[in-house]
Amino acid sequence: MLSIHQLTDLPSQIGDLEREATEEGFKFFGRLVAEWHTGSNRFDKPGECLLAVTENGILVAIGGLNADPYRPDGTTARLRRLYVAKAFRRRGIGEALVSALLEKASLQFHSVRLSTDTESASTFYCRRGFITVDDETATHSKTL
Repeated sequence: MLSIHQLTDLPSQIGDLEREATEEGFKFFGRLVAEWHTGSNRFDKPGECLLAVTENGILVAIGGLNADPYRPDGTTARLRRLYVAKAFRRRGIGEALVSALLEKASLQFHSVRLSTDTESASTFYCRRGFITVDDETATHSKTL
């Protein structure tokens, strides 16, 4: 059974997901854990959240939403640290997680931006209604 819920603390299984992401070359996951532990980003400002996806109690995906630090107007969110475990990809989990994050974002923000450096992620976000942008602080944007 698939469950998406907001985190107020990092789950004990976060290390397993961090190891897998690091092995795949995704350094952002380590930053998620480090920033959480230092308190520099706990996704706890107004409109922000960190969501986890579990299947039968196993952590399979995570993704966060922050106020965009590059757009301090307070109307723009930033999708961050989205990762789906390799064994659980292509099952709609990433889509469900992004949908949940966008739903949360729509309560506080007018648009969402993100940065990605892989073609597969770019394609994934474009299929979800994001457009590519020529901006040094973001690669994709979506108006809510």
